[in-house]
Order: sequence, then C-alpha cells, then structure tokens
Amino acid sequence: MTNVLAAVAALGVLLAVSLPLSAAAAVDPLEIDVIVSLTGNGAFLGKTQASALQLVEQNTNKAGGIGGRRIHFAISDDQSNPQVAVQLATDMIARKVPVILGPTLTAGCNAVRALLKSDGPVLYCFTPGSHPEAGSYAFVALPSTVDLAVVNVRYFHDRGWKKIAMLSTTDASGQDGDDSLQIALKRPEFADMSLVAEEHYGGTDPTVDAQLSRIKASGAQAMFAWGTGTPIGTVFRGISDLGIDMPVAVSAANLVYPVMKQYANLLPAAMVSAGVPCVAVDSIAPGPLHDAVKLYVDSFKAQGVDPDVSQADAWDPALIVVSAFKKLGAGATAPQIRQYISTLHGFAAANGIYDFRDGSQRGLNIGSGIMLRWDAAKNTWVAISKFGGAPLK
Repeated sequence: MTNVLAAVAALGVLLAVSLPLSAAAAVDPLEIDVIVSLTGNGAFLGKTQASALQLVEQNTNKAGGIGGRRIHFAISDDQSNPQVAVQLATDMIARKVPVILGPTLTAGCNAVRALLKSDGPVLYCFTPGSHPEAGSYAFVALPSTVDLAVVNVRYFHDRGWKKIAMLSTTDASGQDGDDSLQIALKRPEFADMSLVAEEHYGGTDPTVDAQLSRIKASGAQAMFAWGTGTPIGTVFRGISDLGIDMPVAVSAANLVYPVMKQYANLLPAAMVSAGVPCVAVDSIAPGPLHDAVKLYVDSFKAQGVDPDVSQADAWDPALIVVSAFKKLGAGATAPQIRQYISTLHGFAAANGIYDFRDGSQRGLNIGSGIMLRWDAAKNTWVAISKFGGAPLK
C-alpha cells in the first residue's frame, strides 16, 4: 500500500506548479522519441495519444523536469504504416536512443519489435494487441487482448449468453482479436460455451451485411465485433440495418468519445466492451486507483478535453518512462530502464495499478479489466461488472 500511495503522490507532483527551472534547464531538453499514427487509419488514436504526451511533457517540466532538465517528446508520424514505423525506428536505433514510445497500432508495434536487439532500446507500445516475450525490451499498454477477452467472455458466460459469434477484420488487429477469443474460450470455466459463427471482413469493405446475416442465423446469443474507425462504423450500420438486437462487444480501442459521437445514431442498443477504469472514474471505489484516474481526467478537463482510453494508452507509458528517468537520471541506459520497468509495482495510473513482476511486459492483467457500457444519457461509460468480468449483483 505504501508503494501505491507513493505512486499516486508522484503523479500528483506532475501537476504541481513549481519554481522556474534552474539555469541547468537552459541545456538541451532530454528528448524521448515517439512513433505515433498522426495520419492514416490510426490517426483518431494517434492524435489523442500525442496530446497526452504533450500534457505529460508540460506537467513534468512545470514540476522541475528530470533533475532540473526539461523533457521533450519528439513525435514522429508513421502514417499508420508498419513500413514507415520500421524506417523511423531504424533511425532511432542507429542514434542509440534508450527508449522509444509507440507505435500506435498492433502491426507497427510488431514490426518495430522485430528490430530490437539484446541491448535495446526499450520499446513501449501504445497497443494491447502485441505480445512481447517475457524479459524482452518491449512493453505494451493495457491488459492483453487475451486478458480482456477473458473478462468479456466471463461476463457473457455469467449472464447466460453461451453461444458466441465473432466478426473481425482481416488485418493484424483482427487476427489478434480472433486468436484472443479462441484462447479465452479454451479456459475450463467456459467449457459450456461455443463459437457458433466466425466471420471476417476487410477494413475497406463497404458492407458486412452478408457476414452479419449469417451470424444472425447462427443462433448466437451475443457477438464480438472487432474493428476501429471506419470499419467498426460499417459494422454498426449493418447491425442497425439488419435489426440485430443481441449484445455486441467491441474492442477497447473504441472507448473513445469521437467514435461514440460519430456513430451515435447507429450504436447497438446493447453495446459493451471489456476495458479499463480510465473512462469510468465514477464507477471506481475510493482509493489510490480512483485518485489516479481522477488525476488523469482532471488534468485533461483543465485543458477543456474529456479524455478517454486513447489518451490513457500514451499517458500511462509516458508517466512510467518519466518515472524511470526521475529514478535513474537523464543518462539512463536501455538496460537500466528495462530493469526499472520490469520490477515496477504498486504504480497507480489511469489504466490500473501496475505490477510488472509477472513478466507479462504490460503490468496489467485480467484483474485490471472491467466491463463497460456506453450511457448515452450521461455521455460516458459506466461499469457493469466487477474487475475481472463478473457481473455486478
């Protein structure tokens, strides 16, 4: 508990308005390299991630920087293209940077991960869809898609919806969603559940009515709809046109206000998602986690922004990396930063209380996930399960 309270206190320091930086701050800032998707199909996530990094930078520098030295997140755009991400990362590795934050999307993260060597740099991706090896130099945001699938399947199971359908994109994120659901369904606790329909669609397909018609005829009691941005809008439109009224679970990447606003008239009546607490502060019990989530929300609201999961994807990794430099100094090496993150625990932030000691390379697990429902009347998400997915009584 001491570690948790200390972590929350450390986050609070970021918002403190301190004395101006000393003369030492006149030196070049400590640059932390970042790869995000500012253009392309991932831009709706990448742009908000960039805004989170800018706010962490601002708050860190107000609080004295790293030992009196300002920080700067040097952001590069991978255009939502894995090849561009590789080109950017190759240059960063050649410059021997100790850490790279990002990329935004699963395909980009996986491509850059393949470049990592035995001495780094540390890579901290903003996507849950990548699955680094334990002890590697790669870390990823959020609970894994497998863990979130377990949370979601547990919720469906305990509600009595045991015949499940899956509709996913054919890209890397969709494949990861497929694989995660299959792994979750193999758990002994879900032995009485079955996947009665499995359909796929391309991200640029104009319609998915044929796939949805087969799902509707399959006898499914609930379905997973995997996709983000324009593709998930195509799915929402098809669900509306075909009058599908079963519960629809979407990926956590859709827990963003622009998506809810853009598709407000098409959202499924029973749309849910396995997500994280950053978007449901009012559903979190008092304590260190609530304080950390409230700090996250209040920080953005002071800027006139209602934050969602897309900002938290970058907010938490940025805070963790900044905390590493605060502990180790501006000259920290990749091996030192990896060791720091690998042993970090009791660190409360927007997406949960982190403990990296299990080797998951993400610090969050099944117990960090919570089922959420969009409440249009309140214009926010509300928790409909306990942490781990068991329905609220």
